[in-house]
Amino acid sequence: MRKSKPKKRIILPDPRFNDTLVTRFVNNMMYDGKKSTAYAIFYNAVDIVEKKTSESGLDTWKKALNNVMPAVEVKSRRVGGANFQVPTEVRPERKIALGMKWLISYARKRGEKTMMEKLAGEIISAAKGEGAAVKKKEDTHKMAEANKAFSHFRF
Repeated sequence: MRKSKPKKRIILPDPRFNDTLVTRFVNNMMYDGKKSTAYAIFYNAVDIVEKKTSESGLDTWKKALNNVMPAVEVKSRRVGGANFQVPTEVRPERKIALGMKWLISYARKRGEKTMMEKLAGEIISAAKGEGAAVKKKEDTHKMAEANKAFSHFRF
């Protein structure tokens, strides 16, 4: 275990919406340090969402992110030679990180042609409460529910 926790880095808000959450999302999506490309993909995806749903793209994205964020997860814990899947509550920071990661990874696996369309499609379906990222959250919750018997092994 470390002696001291590393300091949290301050993230600057993005240029268009002036929101640090958007910057975090773009940082997660970025490949090889190509931030301007990642921003372009995100902004175009938000524009596509606005066209398709005729509501604010940023609000739809935030709603999608809230629908994807898990409340509980299972962590492996070794007790007396056996491994148990212990359900634990997710810290707020980790909630956001997991939600973003799932949204991006399942958007990448979609069938549309460009990443903008893939991301827009995943955002729209997640905002409606469907799609692969929401399914992942529900599966995580189901697993935690199934292993509720081991919750007394909490860390």
